[in-house]
Parts: sequence; structure tokens; C-alpha cells
Amino acid sequence: MMAQVSTPLWQAQILTLFPEMFPGPLGVSLAGKALEKGIWTMDVVQIRDYATDKHRNVDDTPAGGGPGMVMRADVLGAAIDDVVARRQTLDQDAPSGGGELADFPVVYLSPRGKRLDQALIREFAAKKGITLICGRFEGVDERVLEGRNVMEVSLGDFILSGGEVAAMALMDAVVRTLPGVIGQPETLDEESFESGLLEYPHYTRPKVWEGREIPDVLQSGHHGKIKDWRLEQSKKLTEERRPDLWEKYLRDQE
Repeated sequence: MMAQVSTPLWQAQILTLFPEMFPGPLGVSLAGKALEKGIWTMDVVQIRDYATDKHRNVDDTPAGGGPGMVMRADVLGAAIDDVVARRQTLDQDAPSGGGELADFPVVYLSPRGKRLDQALIREFAAKKGITLICGRFEGVDERVLEGRNVMEVSLGDFILSGGEVAAMALMDAVVRTLPGVIGQPETLDEESFESGLLEYPHYTRPKVWEGREIPDVLQSGHHGKIKDWRLEQSKKLTEERRPDLWEKYLRDQE
């Protein structure tokens, strides 16, 4: 049995209609071991528990007409208020509209939100924790997003059936950056996006595979040349595959 950490470094609160989906993949590998050790904690909350009618309805038809259903503001608002009240510490001085500045930002996984990148992951990891809202249906009532200073975050320009998978991806990305999760923390510094570039290619034994050899420079033992080669490879890959990142990298260098 692994030793428990007395105080978790990071806490996640997940509001969802499908709590059985958690911890899912977060319960295994690095994230699962860190969860078992208490480096981070997870509190999964059923949104439907805050419905007030006998059928426990959480959604209704969209105002103005249209297809699908919308999650109700009164139900989701009550759920948010309850989980916020559970926290022992909370930055009460966050400015209006600046929920992302609080020690526990409230985040709604949404395709129209701010694009999630490694810089934002680092920001979330520096907080005490996060409250994640996993939407369903056509979305949630806009008034609850405004009334609770909710930050919207997107994984990319595609649509998922709900926010649960997106929440898992965000949490996994944060947890792996926490102290004590990865055995060799210095490896985080060389990963894609940390320097603004994509990561360089990797190789290992055998030396020759299907006629393809490991580049000579990686077998030279010359650390300076290896470092230069890896940087050039990162630049080349970024310019070819992610011209948007390459342009930003060049601007940052200037």
C-alpha cells in the first residue's frame, strides 16, 4: 500500500450526470497511482441530485424553440453552490467575470470555450484545485455561466457527447505535472509545447530495424551535438506540422 500524502496538492470536483464514468482511465497508470497516494483527490457529484421535482429533471426545452434540450440554471446553479460551499478555502476576492483567477476555478467544458493548451494546464496545476462542469444535451443555460463566473474551456474544434471525456483529458494533463507524479520531472521540460515547439523524434534499441537506423548523432555520445540536433528536429517538425505554433515561436524569439 502506498503512503498517503497528508494534504493533496490538487483537488478536482466533477459535476456530471454520469458519475459512474469516473475515475475511469484516471484510476490507473500515473494518475491512478497519484490518486491512491493522495497527491490529488477527486469528488464526483451527481447533478441530478439537485433537481427538485419528483422526476429529477435537469433539462428543459430551449427558449425560443429549436431542437434538443438545455440543462436548467436552477439545478446546475444549486449544484455549483453546494460544491463551492464544501471547500475549506476559496479565493473570495476574485473579480467579477474572473472565475479563472480563483484558487478553485469553475470550468465548463464547451466547444466554444478558450482552447486548452499546455500553458493553461500549467495555470490550472498552480491552483488548489478545479471544479469541472460536464455538460450534456445542447448545452447549459447561459445565465448560470454568467451568474457563477464560469470559465469555458475547449479541447478543440470537435463535438463530444458530453464533457466527461474532456474533463478526464484535462485532469490527466494537470495531474502529470504535479510534483511526485512523474519519476523524472525533468522530462516534462522537454515535452511538446513546453518550449513552444513540438517534441523531437525518439529512438531506442534495436539499432537497426527493418533497414532503418538510429541517427548517428544520437549514438555519438556528444551531448552538445545531440541537444542541437533535437532542437533542429523540433523546429523542423513544428514548421511542417503546426505552422501556427511555428509563427508564434518566431514571434516569441523576437
